[in-house]
Amino acid sequence: MVHEDESSRSNGDPSEQSKTALLIIDMINPFTFPGADELFPAAHEAAMSICRFKQRAHQAGIPVLYINDNFGTWRHDFHTLVTHCLNEPCRGRAIAELLAPAEEDYFVLKPKHSAFYATPLELLLHSLGIRRLILTGVTGDQCILYTAADAYMRDYGLVIPGDCTASLSAQVNEQALEHMRRYFRADTSGSDHAIPPTPARTLTQCE
Repeated sequence: MVHEDESSRSNGDPSEQSKTALLIIDMINPFTFPGADELFPAAHEAAMSICRFKQRAHQAGIPVLYINDNFGTWRHDFHTLVTHCLNEPCRGRAIAELLAPAEEDYFVLKPKHSAFYATPLELLLHSLGIRRLILTGVTGDQCILYTAADAYMRDYGLVIPGDCTASLSAQVNEQALEHMRRYFRADTSGSDHAIPPTPARTLTQCE
């Protein structure tokens, strides 16, 4: 089995960036599930980092993929979920406003924790020529973790910026990041390391 080492993840290598995709996991979300009260403050803080990171991804030509639970609502598609979170008085509206998808972004609905399980994600990544994934979103110890495990078994390089993930507690999130560093060879340093920052004036919509 072939694995990427740290040198192959250099954020300064344009050829590596062309093989990279940014995944935003479960952030378009009404946050009405059990535990959402505890999770939301950390999720909103992560959303601000993801917003800035997404802008840099667009500027670098890195495709952005929204990976979202369908929350057991099989009659709704992703656009219906986005519209609900943007227009209804739900807790997740502030995050949806920060991270509303652009026309060029992709989306995949998932029925379970992993972005790969029973979804077309692998086919989409193959069609885009992707070999390196940047995972962001919620929660670090569940959907991020299971997605990372499935990605690792498929030989994708992994970057999981610590400031772009959230769990029910900071301790639980750090434990998940440590697990992914140790067992999946993930780079969990901050988002500024994965894609170079852009000037602050281009990031005001994320504040």
